[in-house]
Amino acid sequence: MPEEFYRIKRLPPYIFSEVNALKAQARAAGRDVIDLGMGNPDGPTPPHIVAKLVEAVQNPRTHGYSVSRGIPGLRRACAGYYARRFNVELDPEREVIVTLGSKEGLANLAQAITAPGDIVLVPNPCYPIHAFGFIMAGASIRHVPVDPEFDFLSELKKAVRHSVPAPLAIVLNFPANPTAQTVDLDFYGEVVSFCRRHNIIVLSDLAYAEIYFDGKPPPSILEVPGARDIAVEFSSLSKTYSMAGWRIGFAVGNARLIAALARVKSYLDYGAFTPIQVASTAALNGPQDCIAEIRERYRARRDVLIDGLQQAGWDMPAPGATMFAWAPIPPAFKGIGSLAFSKLLLEQANVAVSPGIGFGEYGEGFVRIALVENRQRLRQATRNIKSFLSGRNDLAELRRRDQNFALAGSG
Repeated sequence: MPEEFYRIKRLPPYIFSEVNALKAQARAAGRDVIDLGMGNPDGPTPPHIVAKLVEAVQNPRTHGYSVSRGIPGLRRACAGYYARRFNVELDPEREVIVTLGSKEGLANLAQAITAPGDIVLVPNPCYPIHAFGFIMAGASIRHVPVDPEFDFLSELKKAVRHSVPAPLAIVLNFPANPTAQTVDLDFYGEVVSFCRRHNIIVLSDLAYAEIYFDGKPPPSILEVPGARDIAVEFSSLSKTYSMAGWRIGFAVGNARLIAALARVKSYLDYGAFTPIQVASTAALNGPQDCIAEIRERYRARRDVLIDGLQQAGWDMPAPGATMFAWAPIPPAFKGIGSLAFSKLLLEQANVAVSPGIGFGEYGEGFVRIALVENRQRLRQATRNIKSFLSGRNDLAELRRRDQNFALAGSG
């Protein structure tokens, strides 16, 4: 038996595991760790969605195998969402497929369309599945920097000029995880025009379409005329409706690419549990005021975090979208790198964040801070960080103050 299997050999060590191990050790030792690392929504799923799940699961006819492509009602609901939100009309039979979260959809489409040696263009830094879904499928990755210092479209054109063979596909993710960067419809128009000329498939991840704070709502690439000739877009109910654990997403767009994904999925799964799909249909078709409430929750948390860190002497831009802040490492710690700085924050301030290097080489020099704790806990985190940055690292005193603060009922 080989020492390492081919696909496993292509995966580097999971860099977040080091911080996760330290976090587990700290909690085992009784320390109160404020976990702002993983982007795991902490709010409850809206009650009307949960009620529909309970109703559906009580019907024994829903307990068998479901439909790999998604039940027809849910596919129609996905198409209805695109019509309302983006003024994009989709055929639920040919241009919509339900996935087990957008992550599964991206990975399985990579398996469907990729041959060993294909070149795929991926933003850097990026959410890991955007690169590693294709790496596991045998592709070679060429990174396109995503940073205010780089012009993305210029970097895209440079990557295409220097790729041999020509690129098969490009992955886009705006609003972006981890950087929170947003783009407008003109940007998508240029991408579509360029990729159509060069016969490049576009895979757009729009998971944070409804978590935005400033300016216009984020657009869909499918709003661009002709985009469906080359593009598929992935979305998810995870963040929009606080349904991360339900594992429901969908892909829409080019019928040929949707059919390829459906073909692969037909061999791998029978779709999500039918009651979950029924409840997801209720989420998309039902009252939408819960989306605004969830968005406002993240906006309030963002403001608390940014204000508290500025008071601590850590200046960072306020994210205009997503549930993350992309924070440049304070100058005094720049030289040690994002992984070491993340470990220091955990050890000295009891705050867990994600090191930027875990999202790609261009993520070095940053940490990602997730808005997944309530405002009181975020205030506590910023006080801990302020003491750490000022050199006052008496965590016992910090814990005593925080306990007194909680008992006093201050918010």
